[in-house]
Amino acid sequence: MQPAHQHHSRRESPGATLPCKELESNFGSRLLIAMFAGAVGTVAMDALLYRRYRRGGGTEQPLEWEFSAEVKTWDDVSAPGLVGKDVLKRLRGQELPPGWARSVQNTVHWATGVGWSVPLALLAPQRKGSAWMWGVAVGSIAWITSYLVLPFAKIYKPIWDYDAKTLADDLGAHLVYGVTIGTIFAAVPNALSSRNRAAPACRARLMPPAAEHR
Repeated sequence: MQPAHQHHSRRESPGATLPCKELESNFGSRLLIAMFAGAVGTVAMDALLYRRYRRGGGTEQPLEWEFSAEVKTWDDVSAPGLVGKDVLKRLRGQELPPGWARSVQNTVHWATGVGWSVPLALLAPQRKGSAWMWGVAVGSIAWITSYLVLPFAKIYKPIWDYDAKTLADDLGAHLVYGVTIGTIFAAVPNALSSRNRAAPACRARLMPPAAEHR
């Protein structure tokens, strides 16, 4: 049996709110924040690419462009769709229906954007001063990896076959992605922690005076 004063101290007074907890820096919470950052980073990168697309004479509306409205067959897909097609074809052992092209492209595109943020959850500190640099590193690695891996799948040409402007434009888009995911990865827990630090004061105001003396 617990001593009476210990048992009594665990009781919540009628007017008390639930105690607030600081955001825990465990892998689960870090992973969720990193995946959210990856989604935001994908939006930021796509916003830059869409702006270039419109400057080049493109006419699709933002959501139509983002979700590949004009993709009708496998001949219309870009690199993400071709990667997904190759993987699914190997798994199924047969050709894929043309109607799958749009959904496969969108799925692989977003899965790639979210997936590249996972290293932040594993390695990066959630500090404003350094998280963005980790994001830049992730964006740069994602960029160079595509030029090292995709030529083997006949999706990209070897990196030396691209001109400097093409490579620089692509790197710039990946750096926008990287800075965004690093910034978001640091900003979300800091914002939640600031909110939680203010909560105990609210609890004290809600607690009846008698409860404070028990």
